[in-house]
Amino acid sequence: MKRLRKPMLLTLLIVSGLIATTFLFMQQSTFGSDPAATRLQRVKQSPHYRDGAFQNLEPTDVLRQGASYIALMWENLNKPKDNTPSKPLPSVRTDLKALPDSIPTVVWFGHSSYLIKSKGTTVLVDPVFSGNASPVSFFGGAYAGSNVYSVDDMPNIDLLVLSHDHYDHLDYKTIIQLIPKVKKFYTALGVGAHLELWGVPADRIVEFDWWESNHVATDIDLTAVPARHFSGRSFARGRTLWTAFVLKLHGYSLYLGGDSGYGKHFKEIGDKYGPFDLAILECGQYGKDWPNIHMLPEEVVLAAQDLHAKTVLPVHWAKFSLALHSWTEPIERFTKRSAEQKLDITTPMIGEPLVVGVNYPRSRWWNY
Repeated sequence: MKRLRKPMLLTLLIVSGLIATTFLFMQQSTFGSDPAATRLQRVKQSPHYRDGAFQNLEPTDVLRQGASYIALMWENLNKPKDNTPSKPLPSVRTDLKALPDSIPTVVWFGHSSYLIKSKGTTVLVDPVFSGNASPVSFFGGAYAGSNVYSVDDMPNIDLLVLSHDHYDHLDYKTIIQLIPKVKKFYTALGVGAHLELWGVPADRIVEFDWWESNHVATDIDLTAVPARHFSGRSFARGRTLWTAFVLKLHGYSLYLGGDSGYGKHFKEIGDKYGPFDLAILECGQYGKDWPNIHMLPEEVVLAAQDLHAKTVLPVHWAKFSLALHSWTEPIERFTKRSAEQKLDITTPMIGEPLVVGVNYPRSRWWNY
C-alpha cells in the first residue's frame, strides 16, 4: 500500500500543478471577460439565449457527429506542405489616409480584416494586425508577406465593427492599439465585456442582437443579422453572440459576413435586405469535421445567390491556416464554381483597393 501512495501522490501533485498553471494562464487579459451586470441582463433577455448560451437558428454541432478527436489532433500535427505558402505573399501598399472615397472603397488586409471608406466615413472590420490568430505565439501565425499593414497605417476610424469574439476576428493587441483612433465600437451582444476590460469606455460600445439596427448617421445604418457559428475565447462557448452585419452606406448595400456555416438565414436576409451591391463572405478554414460552422467554397456561391449579391469579395483566407486544406484550395474552388454559376466576384491582393460597382480587381494573384 505504501508503494502505491507515492506514485498516487506524485500524480495528484502533477495534475494539481497543471490545473493551477492553466488557471493562472487563463487570467491574462487576452482571454477577455464574461458579460456581467447590465450586459448580462441584455444577454439573458435575448430570444436567442437559452440554457446558459446563445443558440443558432437551426441545430448546429461545432463538430460533426462521430468526429474523432484523436484523428483530428493527428491531422493537425501532420498538415500537408501546401497548407501554407512557400514564399511571402504579394501585396499592394495603399495610403489608407489618402484613400479616395466618393464611392465606397474597400481595402482587404487578408483573412477577415478590411477597411471601407465612403464620403469621409471610415469603417474597419475585424482587424487582426498582431501577427497571430490565437492567444499563443506558436499557433495561428500570419503568412509571410500577409501582415504588411499595422495599426499605424490606419486612419481615424468612425465605426469599428466586430463580428464575434474568436481570436482571428477579435485581437487583443490590435484593439488595445486602436482605442485612441476609434470613435465607436459596434459588435454583438456580450462582446462589449471584453472591450471594457481592455479599456474601451462603455459609452463607445454599441451591442446588437440579431435583427437590431443602429442609425449611425445620415445615410448610414448598421443592422446585425444571424450567422451560423459559435463564440468563446476560453473553454466556455456561447456566452457572447456571433453575427453578420448589413451596412447601408450612402445609398449602397454591403453585407459584412463574419463567420457562418451555410443555412436558411441567408435567404431570409437576402429577401429582407437584398440585393447587395457587395457581399463580403468567408471562404476558407472549413473542414469535414466541422461542416456546420464554416461554408465550403461551393456553399459560398449558394449563400451569395440567396443574398441576391451583385458581386462577392471572398475573405477568411490568405493570412492564417486554421484548417487542413491547402492555402489556395478555397479560392480555387470558389472561383471555379462562381464561373460555372456566372457569379461576379472580385479577388484583390492584400492592400489593393476596390471601388464598389466601379473597379473590381480580378487577377489570380495567388498563382505567383
